[in-house]
Parts: sequence; C-alpha cells; structure tokens
Amino acid sequence: MSLIEHFVGLFIESAPWLLMGFTVAGLMKAFVPSELLAKHLGEPGLMATVKAALLGAPLPLCSCGVIPAALGLRRSGASKAATTSFLISTPETGIDSVTVSYAMLGPFMAVIRPIAAISTAITAGLLVGADKDEPAPTTSEPVQPCCASKTPEPESICCSKPNAEESAPETLATRLKDSIKFTFIDLIKDISLWLLIGLGIAALVKTYVPTEFLVQWGDGFMAFVVMALIGAPMYICALSSTPIAAGLLFSGVSPGATLVFMLVGPATNIAAMGLVKRELGNRALAAYLGSVIGVGFAFGYLTNYLAAQWSIDFLAQTQDAHAMLNSSLGTISAIVLAALMAYALVEKYLLGQPASMHYADAITDEG
Repeated sequence: MSLIEHFVGLFIESAPWLLMGFTVAGLMKAFVPSELLAKHLGEPGLMATVKAALLGAPLPLCSCGVIPAALGLRRSGASKAATTSFLISTPETGIDSVTVSYAMLGPFMAVIRPIAAISTAITAGLLVGADKDEPAPTTSEPVQPCCASKTPEPESICCSKPNAEESAPETLATRLKDSIKFTFIDLIKDISLWLLIGLGIAALVKTYVPTEFLVQWGDGFMAFVVMALIGAPMYICALSSTPIAAGLLFSGVSPGATLVFMLVGPATNIAAMGLVKRELGNRALAAYLGSVIGVGFAFGYLTNYLAAQWSIDFLAQTQDAHAMLNSSLGTISAIVLAALMAYALVEKYLLGQPASMHYADAITDEG
C-alpha cells in the first residue's frame, strides 16, 4: 500500500473513536466543576496524591495545556505531591486517547495505558511527599501559559482567554452549548495539527520502515531506552502519540516498548520540566523524571510478560474493534472529522483566531 492509502486508512479507522472521545471530553467540560479539583488536592499525603492522579487522568489536556492548570492548582493550595501527580497523569492519558487506543491498539493496551499513567503519577507524588511540603506560593504573579514563552512550542489549550460571560451563572443549556463549542471547535483546533502529524508519522512507519529495523532492538531494556529517547523530544499529546504507537507496534516493536513510548512522549518536555523545577523544586523534578522512566519501564516489562503469558494477538484485537464499526460509519465519521479539522485549521492558522475557552483557563482563573 502507498503512503496516502495508509494515511487514509488510519484516519478512517480512528475517526469514530476520536469523535466519541471528543464528545466525552465536552461532557466533562460541561459537568465536572473545575473547583472540584482544587478542593480535594490541598492536603499533603497519599489521598490527595491519588485523587490528583484519578482526577487528572480523564481530562483532555495535553502536556502544554496541563501547565497552567497545574499552576492554578498549586497557587490555590494544592500540595507539591498532588500537583506533581496531576502534572503526570493528565497528559499521559485521557478519555479521548483511551478510546483511540482501543481502536488502534486493542482493549489490552487501552486498559493498561491509563493504569500505568495513574501508577506513574501516584509514585511521583509519593516520592515528592516524602519531603516536607512547603506552603504553596501565594504571590499575585500572573500565571504565564507555556505558549507565552519564547520557547518554540505549539499553541495549545493554555493559549486562550476566558469570556466575560463565564462569570455569570450557567444554565444547563449554556453548559451544553459551551461543551459543544469546547469539543468541536476549541479542542479540535488545538490538537488537529499534531493529530495529523501523528497519523502522518504512523503512515510513514507502516510504509517505509522495515520491520527488521525495529525488531532488531528486541523487547528488553535497550528497546525501552530507544523508545524513551524517541518519545522524549517529540512534543506530542496522548492522543496524537497513539497512531504513532500503533505504527511502531505493528511494525515489530514490542508492546512493552510501545507503552514506554506512549508514557514518556506526552509527559516529558522542556516546559513541564521548567515548571516542576521552578514551582516544586529539584526533588520534585527528580521524582517526576524518575517515575516517568522507572515506572514506565516496569510497566513495559509487565506488558511484555502478560502479552506472552496470555498469547495476546494485538492485530486480531484491533480487527475486533474495527468490526464493531461498519465501513459506512467509519467513512461518515472521517468526513465529519475532516470537515471539523479543516475548519479549525483555517480559523487558527489562516484567520489567526485562537481558541476562546478551555478547561485549563477555568482552572487557572478559579485558582
């Protein structure tokens, strides 16, 4: 098959699951109060760390968008441990990425991926919590989103400003309207380019990368190291990393190494590292990196072990997932998603209109 055929095939396969994930993300935006996050994360200790990981895991924020959200939580009194836990679990997984993982990687990877992300976040929080928590900063210094820095990072969820009417009491109809706008305009606007890049890389891998090149690394420690080195500099979110991971998995990379790539890629970037060091200290930074890599590798070994023990056929699993959706539904979903992405890209890059309201802004504002 040609590069274009692979790209179109991947897009059609993932479109229904992407739309499903986007819809769930919009409903969360409408019905999960942002103040709930700050309320439960203020005390140091195990429970706040676990809550931060569980609350952050389903949120549709990328590794850039989570930065102002984490800052807002920290400034509103969240402990270092909880902030670190939230900062890891949020970009490593999400409702949208889980649905696409199910479609492109199969149910096993869709389940173990969020478990690994939450475990990584809790581990990091516990390591940070072993140190005495200092009071959260109370300065009035404005929170600067990652896209406001001089670092050439992609504009994302954190680049928007709240509307004036957000301060008014919201009715159910208003919430639903805002959730639809968040899902099908703002969120798609933020991730469209990176999703296309992810699908493009996946298509390139499937078309041009020989299976022998990837299989030569095996499924042990060196394979994990290679995948971590590949993932670390790639500024991708959990959603856009999924099609790349699918290309790697079905080209010969072990499932454990593929999981390492999906955990390390979204969680590590210069902006997040700078935030952790500045706001939380060197100990938190060491715990952050150590947990992402250490727990990621541990789950990599566990994934390979379980895959071998249970004789999991990942290709067959994905075929079962695809069989749930007939070809016409996939095609219609792809057309709808392509139209939404085209509109979003034109509005963002040709008309220069940034996204207007995002989950991260609400959290930062109320913090």
